[in-house]
Amino acid sequence: MRGVLWSCLVLLLALAPMAARAEGRLVDFEVASKRFDGAKVGVSPVRKVTAYLPEGYETGARRYPVVYFLPNLFDGHRAIFDRDGAKAVLDRAIAQGTVAPLILVSADFSTPTGSSFYATSPVTGDWTGFLTKDLVAAVDGRLRTLPRPEARGLLGDRMGGYGAIRTAMVAPGVFGSVYALHPVGTGVGLQTMNSRPNFERLAGARSLDDLGDDGFSRVFLGMYQAFLPNPDKPPLYADLPAGGRGETLATDPVLTAKLQNAFLLDRLLPVHATELKSLRGLMFDWGRFDGNADHVVSNRAFAGLLEEFGVPNEAEEYRGWWGERHWTPGGRVEARVLPFFARTLAFEPG
Repeated sequence: MRGVLWSCLVLLLALAPMAARAEGRLVDFEVASKRFDGAKVGVSPVRKVTAYLPEGYETGARRYPVVYFLPNLFDGHRAIFDRDGAKAVLDRAIAQGTVAPLILVSADFSTPTGSSFYATSPVTGDWTGFLTKDLVAAVDGRLRTLPRPEARGLLGDRMGGYGAIRTAMVAPGVFGSVYALHPVGTGVGLQTMNSRPNFERLAGARSLDDLGDDGFSRVFLGMYQAFLPNPDKPPLYADLPAGGRGETLATDPVLTAKLQNAFLLDRLLPVHATELKSLRGLMFDWGRFDGNADHVVSNRAFAGLLEEFGVPNEAEEYRGWWGERHWTPGGRVEARVLPFFARTLAFEPG
């Protein structure tokens, strides 16, 4: 009898590591869209997508909620998996019961300047429609999802965080909850936007290559193509809200106002507060030690503005900085994001 018990114990010990190694898997696919047909810049109509499927997906009939991840500037759709270890974080959080099994989808939202700004423009294409209609329809058609808003979440990192909140504003009824990690573009900061790019270099550019490694000018060109588009103005296809530089900087007040009203979330909020109120949950955070104090100031102000308009939200300033990674053991995704979606997403019973 003792020998039998010992054999069973040995077998259990041998199987335990196998159970602990239970993992989800990643699947790659593509989504073709006609929403970029008229784009003036080189945007491929076929967008790459990676989806995380939880352990057990292959063997059952269960349906899962989906979190759609929106990447930061210059990040590809696989960066959170290949660079940041998102799969291991999701595996561990699900295994430990931090969140019930779910699907996470990350797609390519990049343009030649680095980001689509998750907006719709005649120059860069209809990115809002791609996200809320084409991508969601493709995922619901391909995977075993719970195809309803309360089972869809939006998660974005920095510029992706901006895109998550913006999308919930301008395209309501598709996603039920939103978490924005350190969003940008929530409002004006301490330094004017027109002081950032090199307008002399932008005005003289004959192609994107002429901007070289001037990061600010490339980023702001993407912003202008999204929010000050001009399809009849090659080669950059955007109106510039200022000219000159430094002491010679001359701001166009009409174009500057147009840019701010189209881009900044605090300008969109008065019109779209009702849409945010319909969410099951809204949360965002920012690092106190961000080297760009504009982000800290504008996020604090935006949190107060949400309260002013009666929009329920969770806002948190933490001891962190701009460039830190959140897909780490015990990082903000594991400690804050996934528990948030565990509370706010609808899961299939059982």
